[in-house]
Amino acid sequence: MAISPQHRTAILTALGRLVDVVADLRQPETGCPWDLQQTHKTLVPYVIEEAYEVVDAIRGGDTAHIAEELGDLLLQVVLHAQVAQDAGTFDLQTVADGIADKLIRRHPHVFGDLQTDDLDEIHRNWDRIKAAEKGETHEPQRLSPKLLKYSRTLPPLMATTKISQKAAKAGFEWDSVEGVWDKFHEELEEFRTAIAQEPKENQLAELGDILFTLVNIARWHDLDATEALQTTNRRFVQRFEQVETLAGRPLTDYTLDELEAFWQQAKNNLKAGISDDVATPPTR
Repeated sequence: MAISPQHRTAILTALGRLVDVVADLRQPETGCPWDLQQTHKTLVPYVIEEAYEVVDAIRGGDTAHIAEELGDLLLQVVLHAQVAQDAGTFDLQTVADGIADKLIRRHPHVFGDLQTDDLDEIHRNWDRIKAAEKGETHEPQRLSPKLLKYSRTLPPLMATTKISQKAAKAGFEWDSVEGVWDKFHEELEEFRTAIAQEPKENQLAELGDILFTLVNIARWHDLDATEALQTTNRRFVQRFEQVETLAGRPLTDYTLDELEAFWQQAKNNLKAGISDDVATPPTR
């Protein structure tokens, strides 16, 4: 959908206001001490946190919340650009021009003469243009540098999924899912042995092997391991919240059997749609 001239002007005015606000926060004499202390490195945790909060808002489906979280993420982009501008390295114009130019280059079927709506061809063109930008030939390249990049830049569970997908596509794959299950049981035994007999470094390595194999099992069944773990985390917190309400006192006051009873009641409450605020704490 095309943007009207009035809407475009309003968008640019809003972005300009944000840029001015961030610039004011970074003014040496009158700005905010916290903002003035920030560097690219100190802002890394906030970039990650805000990106995940955007994802959570999208999954929640609340459009107002999505807009708010996108604003927080946009702040990180503008703030990084301001830090760079203060250091004399680049600015927000560099960032915006760079990504706009990249999108135009990589979409010749939209901005150039290429006529196609075939998704496979579009992906091949994207890869070819990307390789040319990096000074690479579009001949088959070693996959390991790309896998290393995933391991360095993506959250671990997401990186594992991406690495296993790319390796499998390159032919490094089991013949059947039964082979993956065999590998899982093998890794589980090695982990048990490491826990019982070996130093922590080996224990960590074997634990990593188990997790990597589980992600491969998920891939074989077309399951998203990251989504699965996030769902489990949310479900655990919901149940734990109900347990605390049912307990009414510190959990250390109760035996393990009593806590298990609360846990089972919490599960049943949630299945029945009973929220924690109406759960009745027991008398004791």
